[in-house]
Amino acid sequence: MLVSKKAQGHLIALFTIFIWGTTYISTKVLLAEFKPIEILFFRFMLGYFTLWILAPHFLSWQGIRKELLFMAAGFCGVTCYFLCENIALTYTTASNVGVIASLAPVFTAILAMFFLKAETPSLRFYIGCLLAVFGVVLISFNGKFVLSLNPLGDFLAVVACLFWAGYSILTKKSSSFDCNIILLTRRFFFYGLILMLPALYLFNFEWGLVRFYKPVNMLNILFLGVGASAICFVSWNYAVKLVGAVKISIYIYLVPIITIISAVIILKEPFNLIAAVGTLLTLSGVVLSQGKRSKKQ
Repeated sequence: MLVSKKAQGHLIALFTIFIWGTTYISTKVLLAEFKPIEILFFRFMLGYFTLWILAPHFLSWQGIRKELLFMAAGFCGVTCYFLCENIALTYTTASNVGVIASLAPVFTAILAMFFLKAETPSLRFYIGCLLAVFGVVLISFNGKFVLSLNPLGDFLAVVACLFWAGYSILTKKSSSFDCNIILLTRRFFFYGLILMLPALYLFNFEWGLVRFYKPVNMLNILFLGVGASAICFVSWNYAVKLVGAVKISIYIYLVPIITIISAVIILKEPFNLIAAVGTLLTLSGVVLSQGKRSKKQ
């Protein structure tokens, strides 16, 4: 029995989120010797060249209007999202960022109402979102209900969510152009890396390639660059093309679940009843939100 394109999209999204959910482990290991901006630059530079290997073909100039759209996607999804999130983590707690990041699907749905007229989410979608947000709150705090307000860090985390929502909308619009998805993603990476250059100066970027002589550093940056960046950005963009930005964005709620499971298995971190309830609520919210859309277009 053949799987429908939408079903393929959901399966691809699940695969992508599984990989993204484990990136926390690799990033945590690399942060012992690398600055956040260095990890960001190296992973996307590696991802960019990986996409050249996967598809060694040039994407011709698509015209100023389309190229500006591609540039905006790279700026939002590569440069600004990760930069804002990484900087936010230096000012606020990981729990705060985790909870705030769960707002990304809601922001995506709101932007879609204005820019993607065909994607009108139903009430069921929003109820599922609220359920999943509550689950993420339980997971992020893991039973420790201490919300430490750090205005700058929390604000940057919200801004990061908005940038990811913008990226989701821009990739959906870009997918309507008749471009190979790998070449298109590579173009996003190119613009993202170019627009990242000023940040390298501002945050005292250092090459220090000798650090990659350590197998643990090399393996983790390969995982982030080849797997989490090159392959997963292509698969995510393809899933958005098949299913839609709003529907696919809901899978972001699964990231903290996968992260916690990975941390328990690899880092031997504790997993208590509160986290288990949060996991169940998040999964329930995701399932509920995947119901039929509102028929209003």
